[in-house]
Amino acid sequence: MRLAAYLHAFNGILYRELYRFLQQRSRLLSALVRPLLWLVVFAAGFRAALGISIIPPYETYITYEVYITPGLLGVILLFNGMQSSLSMVVDREMGSMRVLLTSPLPRPFLLFSKLMAIAVISAIQAYVFLVVAWFFDVHPPAIGYLTLLPAMVLSALMLAAIGLFISSLVRQLENFAGVMNFVVFPMFFLSSALYPLWKMQEANEWLYWVCSINPFTYAVELMRFALYQQWNGLALAVVLGSTLGFTLAAIAGYNPRSGLLGRKQGPA
Repeated sequence: MRLAAYLHAFNGILYRELYRFLQQRSRLLSALVRPLLWLVVFAAGFRAALGISIIPPYETYITYEVYITPGLLGVILLFNGMQSSLSMVVDREMGSMRVLLTSPLPRPFLLFSKLMAIAVISAIQAYVFLVVAWFFDVHPPAIGYLTLLPAMVLSALMLAAIGLFISSLVRQLENFAGVMNFVVFPMFFLSSALYPLWKMQEANEWLYWVCSINPFTYAVELMRFALYQQWNGLALAVVLGSTLGFTLAAIAGYNPRSGLLGRKQGPA
């Protein structure tokens, strides 16, 4: 099949996601309000509780607001990945998902195009948040906005793949909201989004190890290092491996013959 057919299919999937996003204006507002509240409340609470504005042993110019910004970006990516996966459940119930997956194009390509479209939407929301956060004393290096992009897109792909895999497991739309809360909040709080891992280790060794096996932790660390043009090989390896693993699991889940979707709904 010609390359033009693949490009046409990808553009169509991306356009559909963008159009859906633009039609849901409250989606952008909710994506901004949630992390901004975390930014204002946690930063103020941290300074009030500890009496300092920086995270030792980091450089003095890294304020707590700047430190937690990658974690809040991760929240945006995580929620958008889950909300986009919710649309997959809706599409499956409405039948449009079946039409997409019966396309002559390979199923893995169609699902990966869906993941890329979700990642683009997530990146747009994240950069809008960074613009607004600038007015709340979040001033990372200017070049950091550029070096952050590949780390952010890769993290968005991983979180979207997790959501896509979960959507293949959920049979009914009504169950997805509960599953989202069960996944989103533990992933967020049991990570280094708000506090450094060494601080977690000082508080509780068991909690530290839970945070250390959380893939969301490494997505946050990858973006945190990228924001300051630094390399974190471990975070990159974990995010790449998790993205590949969950993508393959989602593809298997949406296989009508051997996947979970096929066992629940029968052959396409």
